Amino acid sequence: MKQQINTVSASLNGIRSSPRKMRLVVDLIRNKNIQKALEILTYSSKKRISFYLKKLLFSLLSNWKKEYDESNVTNLYIKKIIVNQGKTLKRLRPVPQGRGHRIRKRSSNVVVFLEKKKEI
Repeated sequence: MKQQINTVSASLNGIRSSPRKMRLVVDLIRNKNIQKALEILTYSSKKRISFYLKKLLFSLLSNWKKEYDESNVTNLYIKKIIVNQGKTLKRLRPVPQGRGHRIRKRSSNVVVFLEKKKEI
Protein backbone atom coordinates (compact mmCIF):
# COMPACT_ATOMS: atom_id res chain seq x y z
CA MET A 1 0.00 0.00 0.00
CA LYS A 2 1.59 3.24 -1.16
CA GLN A 3 1.04 6.29 0.98
CA GLN A 4 0.51 9.56 -0.88
CA ILE A 5 2.24 12.58 0.58
CA ASN A 6 0.22 15.77 0.15
CA THR A 7 2.85 18.49 0.45
CA VAL A 8 3.61 21.56 -1.65
CA SER A 9 6.11 24.36 -1.14
CA ALA A 10 6.73 27.96 -2.11
CA SER A 11 9.71 30.22 -1.54
CA LEU A 12 10.44 33.91 -1.45
CA ASN A 13 14.02 35.11 -1.84
CA GLY A 14 15.73 38.43 -1.23
CA ILE A 15 13.22 40.16 1.05
CA ARG A 16 14.88 43.33 2.31
CA SER A 17 14.43 42.59 5.98
CA SER A 18 16.73 40.86 8.41
CA PRO A 19 16.03 37.22 9.24
CA ARG A 20 15.69 38.10 12.91
CA LYS A 21 12.78 40.47 12.24
CA MET A 22 11.27 37.98 9.81
CA ARG A 23 11.29 35.18 12.39
CA LEU A 24 9.24 37.31 14.81
CA VAL A 25 6.29 37.23 12.41
CA VAL A 26 6.93 33.71 11.10
CA ASP A 27 6.73 32.26 14.62
CA LEU A 28 3.15 33.54 14.85
CA ILE A 29 1.95 31.39 11.93
CA ARG A 30 4.08 28.26 12.29
CA ASN A 31 1.98 25.02 12.50
CA LYS A 32 -1.28 26.94 12.03
CA ASN A 33 -4.20 26.30 9.72
CA ILE A 34 -3.80 28.24 6.45
CA GLN A 35 -6.96 30.32 7.01
CA LYS A 36 -5.93 31.16 10.58
CA ALA A 37 -2.45 32.16 9.37
CA LEU A 38 -3.90 34.52 6.77
CA GLU A 39 -6.07 36.16 9.45
CA ILE A 40 -3.07 36.59 11.74
CA LEU A 41 -1.05 38.23 8.96
CA THR A 42 -3.94 40.53 8.08
CA TYR A 43 -4.08 41.89 11.63
CA SER A 44 -0.31 42.06 12.15
CA SER A 45 -0.05 44.76 9.50
CA LYS A 46 2.13 46.86 11.79
CA LYS A 47 5.01 44.71 10.62
CA ARG A 48 5.90 45.40 6.97
CA ILE A 49 6.95 41.78 6.51
CA SER A 50 3.41 40.47 6.99
CA PHE A 51 2.47 41.82 3.53
CA TYR A 52 5.15 39.69 1.85
CA LEU A 53 4.29 36.59 3.89
CA LYS A 54 0.63 36.96 2.99
CA LYS A 55 1.51 37.03 -0.71
CA LEU A 56 3.68 33.95 -0.16
CA LEU A 57 0.75 32.07 1.42
CA PHE A 58 -1.51 32.95 -1.51
CA SER A 59 1.17 31.61 -3.85
CA LEU A 60 1.31 28.46 -1.74
CA LEU A 61 -2.47 28.00 -2.05
CA SER A 62 -2.21 28.48 -5.80
CA ASN A 63 0.50 25.79 -5.95
CA TRP A 64 -1.75 23.47 -3.95
CA LYS A 65 -4.69 23.97 -6.33
CA LYS A 66 -2.44 23.38 -9.36
CA GLU A 67 -0.95 20.22 -7.91
CA TYR A 68 -4.03 18.51 -6.45
CA ASP A 69 -7.00 20.16 -8.24
CA GLU A 70 -8.76 20.74 -4.94
CA SER A 71 -10.62 23.88 -3.96
CA ASN A 72 -11.23 22.60 -0.41
CA VAL A 73 -8.62 24.27 1.78
CA THR A 74 -10.17 23.69 5.19
CA ASN A 75 -7.72 21.06 6.47
CA LEU A 76 -4.48 22.54 5.15
CA TYR A 77 -1.84 23.71 7.58
CA ILE A 78 1.66 25.13 7.45
CA LYS A 79 3.84 22.13 8.14
CA LYS A 80 7.19 23.86 8.10
CA ILE A 81 8.43 27.38 7.50
CA ILE A 82 12.13 28.19 7.26
CA VAL A 83 13.78 31.61 7.32
CA ASN A 84 17.41 31.82 6.18
CA GLN A 85 19.76 34.71 5.61
CA GLY A 86 20.04 35.94 2.04
CA LYS A 87 22.55 38.30 0.47
CA THR A 88 23.96 41.14 2.55
CA LEU A 89 24.53 44.56 1.00
CA LYS A 90 27.58 46.25 2.50
CA ARG A 91 27.60 50.04 2.70
CA LEU A 92 29.94 52.58 4.31
CA ARG A 93 28.76 55.38 6.55
CA PRO A 94 31.06 58.34 7.04
CA VAL A 95 32.10 59.05 10.63
CA PRO A 96 34.44 61.74 12.03
CA GLN A 97 38.16 61.95 11.26
CA GLY A 98 37.76 60.61 7.73
CA ARG A 99 36.80 57.09 8.73
CA GLY A 100 33.96 54.90 7.58
CA HIS A 101 31.88 52.38 9.50
CA ARG A 102 30.37 49.44 7.69
CA ILE A 103 26.58 49.05 7.54
CA ARG A 104 25.19 45.64 6.69
CA LYS A 105 21.78 45.65 5.01
CA ARG A 106 20.55 42.09 5.42
CA SER A 107 17.98 40.18 3.40
CA SER A 108 16.03 36.96 3.99
CA ASN A 109 14.97 33.84 2.14
CA VAL A 110 11.73 32.09 3.23
CA VAL A 111 10.53 28.57 2.35
CA VAL A 112 7.06 27.35 3.34
CA PHE A 113 5.66 23.82 3.18
CA LEU A 114 1.90 23.19 3.16
CA GLU A 115 0.37 19.83 4.07
CA LYS A 116 -3.08 18.35 4.39
CA LYS A 117 -4.08 17.17 7.85
CA LYS A 118 -4.68 13.46 8.08
CA GLU A 119 -8.21 12.54 9.02
CA ILE A 120 -8.45 10.12 11.94
